Amino acid sequence: MTMPVPASLVKLEAAMRDRGLGYPQSEEAFPWGERAIKVKGKTFLFMRLGDTELSFSVKLPRTGFQALALPFAKPTEYGLGKSGWVTVRLGKATKALTDQCMLWIDESYRAVAPKRAVAALDAPTTTKPTASKRRV
Repeated sequence: MTMPVPASLVKLEAAMRDRGLGYPQSEEAFPWGERAIKVKGKTFLFMRLGDTELSFSVKLPRTGFQALALPFAKPTEYGLGKSGWVTVRLGKATKALTDQCMLWIDESYRAVAPKRAVAALDAPTTTKPTASKRRV
């Protein structure tokens, strides 16, 4: 008998999806059975909710070294770690971890997105990202 996925991880996955899809020009795809949130065809968040953990990868050119000091983070496989990608595997979520995940998503979006999309995000009239239901 398998244990149900922890509710905190289900909630965190939904919040991360909503945050990612709230950025300008973002869309959702499902390559290899994983959720991928992209901007202009370039992925800035890979995410998979398994039976016991939430795993996600983000590009962290500024804070990657700090993230890699955490016990649940490692360089992303397939050579992506050399380009600043970090994979995080969480067995539970807390408020502090949720807040940190949102900051990582923001950094990853800014690292991958075209300059115009980032400029739109930083425009004074822009509000915080909200959910969008676009799928590819």
